[in-house]
Amino acid sequence: MTGPSHKPGKVGQGLVLLGRFGAAHGVRGEIRLQSFTSDPLGIAAYDGLTDKSGTRKFRLRAVRPQGKDMLVAQVEGVDDRAGAEALNRVELYVARDKLPAPEEDEFYIADLIGLRAETADGVEIGTIVAVRNFGAGDILEIAPAAGGESLLYPFTGAVVPVVDIAQGRVVITPPAEVSAEPD
Repeated sequence: MTGPSHKPGKVGQGLVLLGRFGAAHGVRGEIRLQSFTSDPLGIAAYDGLTDKSGTRKFRLRAVRPQGKDMLVAQVEGVDDRAGAEALNRVELYVARDKLPAPEEDEFYIADLIGLRAETADGVEIGTIVAVRNFGAGDILEIAPAAGGESLLYPFTGAVVPVVDIAQGRVVITPPAEVSAEPD
């Protein structure tokens, strides 16, 4: 995988989720930032960051690491704690066309949304509607073809041995304790 990862990110306007602001950090307008790019510091290099609606624009003046999975960012136009607090939980998106093309055998997590999920025998399981991560790794959320509650599968090489973006499908080999056949 390359670029944005670990989150679904695809939005109706062709936007891809790159990060999410967190709590204010100090009193000078810095803010915590969770980055979903393959190189977390790389989020600062993207031009055209917006909120989900595409109406608010953001430019990161500087970012620095804080711990393993968090950054501290300086956002243009945010110079005090109140301004930083106002951004808490705001998600940062970029237009899909501003991302570099993935290399061969690579893809963006956002490109999985809408793909058909099927067994190795070609039996349709459903459609990928989201990629979730609750801290223990990525999970594919699949809306079953027959309807009903979503199915959740770990997004690992053993469970998802084939990702074929060009053909619009993934192959699911469910763990032994999970049936791939929807009820």
